[in-house]
Amino acid sequence: MFYHHLLEKFAKQSHVKVGLIGGGNYGTAIVTQSLFNKYLTVNIVADQNIENAKNSYREANIPDEEICMCNTLSEAKAAIEQGKYVVTSSPDIIFQLDIDVVAEATGNPEAGAHHAKLALENMKHMVMITKETDSVIGPVLHEMFKQKGLVYTPVDGDQPAILMQLVEWARLIGLEIVSAGKSRDGEYIYDEREGTVTHPEDVKKGIPDPVVVKISQEDAKYLEFIPEGKGEEYLQKRRKILSELPQTAGFDYCEIVMIANATGLVPDVENLHQGSLRVNEVPIVYCSTENGGIFAGEGRIDIITCLRRKEEASMGGGVYLVVKSKNAYSQNILTSKGLIGNYDNSVAVICHPYHLCGVESSTSLMSAAMLGVDTGAREYKHSFDLVRRAVRDLPAGTLCGNDRDRNMSSFIAPAAVKSGTNPIPAHLLNGNKLKMDVKAGSVITYDMVQEPESSVLWDLRGKQEKFFLE
Repeated sequence: MFYHHLLEKFAKQSHVKVGLIGGGNYGTAIVTQSLFNKYLTVNIVADQNIENAKNSYREANIPDEEICMCNTLSEAKAAIEQGKYVVTSSPDIIFQLDIDVVAEATGNPEAGAHHAKLALENMKHMVMITKETDSVIGPVLHEMFKQKGLVYTPVDGDQPAILMQLVEWARLIGLEIVSAGKSRDGEYIYDEREGTVTHPEDVKKGIPDPVVVKISQEDAKYLEFIPEGKGEEYLQKRRKILSELPQTAGFDYCEIVMIANATGLVPDVENLHQGSLRVNEVPIVYCSTENGGIFAGEGRIDIITCLRRKEEASMGGGVYLVVKSKNAYSQNILTSKGLIGNYDNSVAVICHPYHLCGVESSTSLMSAAMLGVDTGAREYKHSFDLVRRAVRDLPAGTLCGNDRDRNMSSFIAPAAVKSGTNPIPAHLLNGNKLKMDVKAGSVITYDMVQEPESSVLWDLRGKQEKFFLE
């Protein structure tokens, strides 16, 4: 990291004023950590639940007398001039304040699109934390902001930006990307003595208690280290053995779509392989069949659930690359100086075993305003979409939910224009109703969904299709 050199030598300004929309878990960490960064201040937090906004500052140990609730632009301006921290339930006023960069963390795709539009109209940089918006219109927003001399960027601290940067670094030094991906936050903890595998509780993701499966003696062999040439067999067996544990969710696929559109990496299959793997099994399985793995080719993207003993290191919901060098001497360096290889050391895995969410997001905020650069990839294209399939019969009038909608499963499909029988992007569905009965197993298409009368998200999606697909 050499941000200190970049900021000291090339910064366009000495300090960054931030407006945050969304005082949830992610946004709160941005606020709490900002107090230890001399380069930026989060001047205002907006949230429909005003207590969430206040709590963001309270978690940063800011006393209530320094927190000012404002409902109008004039009130907010006056409070900031007095050195107060502003909270509001009216996020639109942020865009008329003397703010450099807006951090969008609502988690609502329509709200994210609306705020991006306001940022463009009011010449504000945007750090897009709302992956749901980015998965639908991220490529066109990146282009529209660039055309105005503004920055639109994914956020340091979340897996997409972390992996984008890791891919760019590997390509910069001349490594070949065999595969890449993210590790799910939830992990499978194997207790050989008890004969169990446990997924820890995660209340925020709807898992209030640990989920445990008992492992039979017959099945236990498939939780041992994967033998050479047995990757596909062991993945299939583990998938069956561990099927009662929480699995890959829509938000995981959402992030994979973002990464694929920004890096040119492609899914091997539409549902991804979703391997339950130890870190040192990743290079054995997640490489091409030519190198003893399961992929049909190279440049693939996927997801793992980290399988480990309790005492072993966690992947921390981090990211990984499987790489190789075209030069034999360089390849030997990779596998003899710390990287874990496959059985013949023809490929090796690089792990980034953490993502620190809002604690490390300041680098994206500073880079946007002070350096005029994003912290994502070199180029964004519209190559893939996150789409949905009905898992049960759904009657007309069914309200479509978000990534946790249990009526639907997610998968990744090639990008397609708006047309009756084409799959509709998952986050265009949110809050809209089905206008016909949909049979279980059917892909949700445009002609099945009631289009909203007015939607910034849908409008921007149309612009993206014209720019990239027509």
